[in-house]
Amino acid sequence: MDASKVLFISQGIEPYLPKTEISAVGHDLPQGIQEKGFEVRSFMPKYGCINERRNQLHEVIRLSGMNLIIDDTDHPLIIKVATMLPSRMQVYFIYNEDYFQHNLVKELETETSPEDNDERSIFFIRGTLETVKKLRWIPSIIHCHGWITALTTIYLKHIYNDDPVFKNAKVVLSLYDNDTFATPLNSRLAEKMEMDGISKECLTDIEGKETDYKALMRLAIANADGVIQYGKDVDSELIDLVKETGIPFLPYEERENYIDDYAEFYKSL
Repeated sequence: MDASKVLFISQGIEPYLPKTEISAVGHDLPQGIQEKGFEVRSFMPKYGCINERRNQLHEVIRLSGMNLIIDDTDHPLIIKVATMLPSRMQVYFIYNEDYFQHNLVKELETETSPEDNDERSIFFIRGTLETVKKLRWIPSIIHCHGWITALTTIYLKHIYNDDPVFKNAKVVLSLYDNDTFATPLNSRLAEKMEMDGISKECLTDIEGKETDYKALMRLAIANADGVIQYGKDVDSELIDLVKETGIPFLPYEERENYIDDYAEFYKSL
């Protein structure tokens, strides 16, 4: 397929967060893909630990101002942007003070208030997709990194599937070694997603249950168009599930330059 435009949705991007597998890929992959002639956009949450002045974030007024309704409550969507040097690549930040701290904090909100992680994830995903719609930018590939992005696959397949911006996009999920969370997601997660328009039949595995990491990723894999194994020690049950589904899969390999392989994987979808 024509994979000329790639949307990266990431749990974190270096240097805005400390270096981890995910934040390093969030930094290196979009820049590497851009250098190969692709057009890219990158999105991440605007956590409270991100220093806006030092990183030169500023609000994009024309993109902000929308309200997202989650569990019958309005949450204003604020979009901020920064330019990553030396590539001049723009990074968009999804922010709302109900889910992300306004003042600098040491730990991520996903760790300090895990009881909100179900709605935090929904807000981040929907905020990203609604912002891309406002940009009128039509991605060919949407590549998700980190558990907070996992529900993107089901929202794209069941809510945004007929939207002209997304209907032809292929969604890719990366699996990492240490990407997990200790506190399961709220048992009303499925109910809240149903309020967004996702059918109960799509959510039977999590209906009325607390959702742990494996359950969340199983749901994400079931709705993905492709899966990439970045980490060597990804849970074997998830890898077996990917293989059982028969969807395109790029397994882990020791690579000097994984960006070449990823670019070819995008083109193959």
